[in-house]
Amino acid sequence: MARSAREVLNALRWRNGFGLARAEIWVSDRTRPGAMRVVPGAEVTELGRRYFSTAHARIPYYKILRILYAAEVLFERKTPGR
Repeated sequence: MARSAREVLNALRWRNGFGLARAEIWVSDRTRPGAMRVVPGAEVTELGRRYFSTAHARIPYYKILRILYAAEVLFERKTPGR
């Protein structure tokens, strides 16, 4: 069963042996070349119901394109954007 980006981030945050700090979160960003940027998991301050937060932004989960943990893809959106 496919898991949502929110479920994957929560699992990394709360399961023993894992750590959100070691994750890379690739998000859609129309202001950057290539239309994406990487948010290090260490910058995540809160995992909300519809958004995750960093010190500088609130990013909706639907903008997450990929989540990497120790060079392994844990989540990948099939159609970018939504």
